[in-house]
Amino acid sequence: MTTVQPGSGSMVRRILLGSQLRRLREGKGITREDAGYTIRASESKISRMELGRVSFKERDVTDLLSLYGVEDETERAALLTLVREANQAGWWHSFSDAMPNWFQTYVGLEEASALIRLYEVQFVPGLLQTEDYMRSLMTLNRPNLDRTEVDRRINVRMHRQKLVEDAEGPRLWAIVDEAALRRPVGGPTVMRAQIQRLIEAADMPNVILQVMPFRFGGHAAESGAFTILRFPEQDLPDVVYLEQLTSALYLDKRDDVDQYLQVMERLSVDSQTPASSVELLSEMLKES
Repeated sequence: MTTVQPGSGSMVRRILLGSQLRRLREGKGITREDAGYTIRASESKISRMELGRVSFKERDVTDLLSLYGVEDETERAALLTLVREANQAGWWHSFSDAMPNWFQTYVGLEEASALIRLYEVQFVPGLLQTEDYMRSLMTLNRPNLDRTEVDRRINVRMHRQKLVEDAEGPRLWAIVDEAALRRPVGGPTVMRAQIQRLIEAADMPNVILQVMPFRFGGHAAESGAFTILRFPEQDLPDVVYLEQLTSALYLDKRDDVDQYLQVMERLSVDSQTPASSVELLSEMLKES
């Protein structure tokens, strides 16, 4: 039984509980379909539970533990305590009107992570954007978006940025394509402030920033932007996040994750070093 350390987020508890339920089910050779039948749910509901993407009902977990042959009262009590802790709402739930459900899952995972590695090709990563850059992006394709809603979305992103500013928060390793830095989002003044923000962020102890330069040509990330989240608990697999226009994919199968890890490693080797990246940013600031 893995112990959840004090201060761990509800999302981490949810993922941890889901992974433990999956191991118990697989250990007994029980299919997701059979597990779902036991709690009057679908196979896909069991899958979402095991991935930590839905809330848990004590009754459901109690029935599953019985199905899986967990009879030890101490072990059952520990898992049911985890259910109650996992269902505690995170700060982002108060902003549910400002982001889609599929993105709320990502915010919870981000909050629970120990290391965030990402590659961005079109825009500056959200965790490193200035407020003016955010506002320009959010109104780019939604010119009629209500100002109040824009402000709510900006508040969410600014709240997420506290992770980077917190010395005890997750480490951020961001690789940004030069294309994102050359794209004049919001105009010259906004971009100058944004590039200055990146230079300052690169000096933070928990941030590694690299630029993939134009001169390198083709590179390993042919499929576009992606994020890999790693968690402090060794029991939890890395999660690859792929954002789409109206949804997102969350990959945690070992083969999938390993392929993205290989691409990320290749990118980190082929991109400019952190020091050289800051030099390039400084040159761009002078040119603007």
